[in-house]
Amino acid sequence: MLKKLHKKYHKGELTLRDYLAAHRTILANDRTWLGYIRTALTLFVAGVTFIKFFDNRILFVVGWVFVPIGILVLCVGLWKYHHIRKMIHSIKHHDENIKDI
Repeated sequence: MLKKLHKKYHKGELTLRDYLAAHRTILANDRTWLGYIRTALTLFVAGVTFIKFFDNRILFVVGWVFVPIGILVLCVGLWKYHHIRKMIHSIKHHDENIKDI
């Protein structure tokens, strides 16, 4: 997708503002996905730590709650990432015939 944006920019079909906005949107989506991964990994590791290293019954239960929540957060993040990526691609294909005013 970025290669097409580069070509369109260098051909003069995109303004600098549109070119940079497209890059910001793509990078924001990637950054959000990385945030979901970080959160999911933290929840999962905290859950495993509570299960393995503490003898407290409450922390054991909390650990078993954190593990599936971490997996769920990862799945939701992946779904949102692909959903937004597909929306960006559909907007890009829809707007190919629109010229600047």
